[in-house]
Amino acid sequence: MSMKLRPLYDRIVVTRNETGEQVRGGIIIPDTAKEKPQQAKVIAVGDGKFSEDGKRMKLDVKKGDTVLIGKYSGTDIKIDDVEYTILREDEVLAVVE
Repeated sequence: MSMKLRPLYDRIVVTRNETGEQVRGGIIIPDTAKEKPQQAKVIAVGDGKFSEDGKRMKLDVKKGDTVLIGKYSGTDIKIDDVEYTILREDEVLAVVE
């Protein structure tokens, strides 16, 4: 990643794993019509949000984890032709182990 992203609080930055399936029955599916993959790799994590007593609560996911996220979770951004998704940790459905 050329530009360094530092997500805030309980947010994480992921890249969705592409499925590679583009042709179905001889029809090329444009990117806009393809279903978004639900598996993603964690690129960066925030430091966690603060509890009511002022202590920082660390995130359960860490950089390098493979996670499952909802199809339409988070906010998609594009930096230097690379697509990232920024979402809150509570939008992560599971960590793939």
